[in-house]
Amino acid sequence: MIPNDFPPVVYVPCTAVAETGTVNVTLRKTADGRTALLAYSALDRLRAGAGDQVPWSLMTIPDLQRVHDETPYDVLYLDLRIPERARGEVPA
Repeated sequence: MIPNDFPPVVYVPCTAVAETGTVNVTLRKTADGRTALLAYSALDRLRAGAGDQVPWSLMTIPDLQRVHDETPYDVLYLDLRIPERARGEVPA
């Protein structure tokens, strides 16, 4: 369920976009084993939270649902700061 005050578009970390235009979002594992999708409400928040060099894709709420349908995630975190030491770790 998406809250009423959720932004209409979010920046989502992804792997490099393929030549076909396909975007592979970056999913991460939480400490308790859940699969998480990170989303950021503004580009400066993505850079502060995930790093300056991370590729990203701008997504709408329906886009997030399509991602979930294709690659289910358990939780979506908005504007989460990833510790710098963990930014280069291989995600889930």
